[in-house]
Amino acid sequence: MVSQIMEKMITFSNGYIHDIDHLIRVWTYSKTIGELEGLDAQTQIILEAAAITHDIACPLCREKYGNTNGKYQEQEGEVMVRNFLAYTGLSEEQINRVAYLVGHHHIFIGIDGIDYQILVEADYIANATENGYSQQNIETFMQKIMKTESGKRILRSVFML
Repeated sequence: MVSQIMEKMITFSNGYIHDIDHLIRVWTYSKTIGELEGLDAQTQIILEAAAITHDIACPLCREKYGNTNGKYQEQEGEVMVRNFLAYTGLSEEQINRVAYLVGHHHIFIGIDGIDYQILVEADYIANATENGYSQQNIETFMQKIMKTESGKRILRSVFML
C-alpha cells in the first residue's frame, strides 16, 4: 500500500525533482524513526502515508500563491490529500488522520501523537539538510521540539553534533 502511495505521489509531482527528493527524504527519515521507536503497524502506515503526502499542496501553492508558505501548504493540503488517498486501501479513519497530519505538519505545539511527532522531526531534518540551517537552529530544535530518542540520534549523526 505504501509503495502505491509513493508511486502515485511521484507521478503527481510531475517531474519536479526537488519535491520528489524531499518527499523521499521525509519518508525515509519517518520510516526509520518510526521503526526504531517501535510503532505499531497501523501507526507506521499512517506515518508513512503522511510523510509521502505532507507537501502535496506545494504545486498548487506555487501556482495559486506564488510560494509554498507552510500555512498555505497546510490549508490546501489537508483537503487535497483526502481525494488523493481515496481508493488506496486506507480506511476513512486512516485518511482522516493523514489529512490532519498534512494539515498541521508545520505546527510544533499541540503535537497529539507519536505519528505527528515523528513527521515533524523527519520534515525538520530534511529541511535542515536542504536549506543549510545553522547549528544553533538545529540544536534549539533538538532541545525544544524533538522528543524521540531515535530522531535525536539521527539528527546528531546527520549534523555531526
